[in-house]
Amino acid sequence: MVVRVAQRVAHCGASRVVVAADSPLIVQACQDHDVAAVLTRTDHVSGSDRLAEACDLLGLSDDAIVVNVQGDEPLMDPALVSAVAILLENTPLAAISTAAHAIETVADFHNPNVVKVVCDAAGLAHYFSRAPIPYPRDTPSQLPNPAPLRHIGIYGYRVGFLRQFPTLAQAPTELAESLEQLRAMYHGHRIAVHVTAHAPGPGVDTPEDLERVRRFFDA
Repeated sequence: MVVRVAQRVAHCGASRVVVAADSPLIVQACQDHDVAAVLTRTDHVSGSDRLAEACDLLGLSDDAIVVNVQGDEPLMDPALVSAVAILLENTPLAAISTAAHAIETVADFHNPNVVKVVCDAAGLAHYFSRAPIPYPRDTPSQLPNPAPLRHIGIYGYRVGFLRQFPTLAQAPTELAESLEQLRAMYHGHRIAVHVTAHAPGPGVDTPEDLERVRRFFDA
């Protein structure tokens, strides 16, 4: 699956696509399919920490921009990866970029597994939460207007920030919500949000998800 992710993301126009893994078996599988890969430590507490080590292993400069795509996202749209990178390049104020799309159902709005993000007028994140935000006080059984935004777990980073990230103390909000992007915000770093009209393809979290994705690639 990781190989499939790398092969799909390769169509985004990036100068290079590299898998960062803590398993020699994954690295070997990548090499067997001509996918570049680096072996990282096994003790990282977050994906951002792992990515920071990968940037050092690859010798990337502080002003380089990297986009982190999870290895369980074989249906990630390459155009979305490109959009996240371009947004960060065009937003000097931000250290990170990410993506979101409109929530269409009240059930998703109230689902704690659906992470929400609220943005300011410049398209920078105010806050991320598992709670329904912004909360419609007068019509709690309805969606707010305009539609609330569901966060998509894809991130662009400036490499200089990534090197700093592992040194930042975990934030109380990060621990409460179990959302590592809140650590960056707690320490004053801004996150630019690309709002896309379409939700990305589903990730693989269950055996049923895996079978669905296999059918997609077999079609």
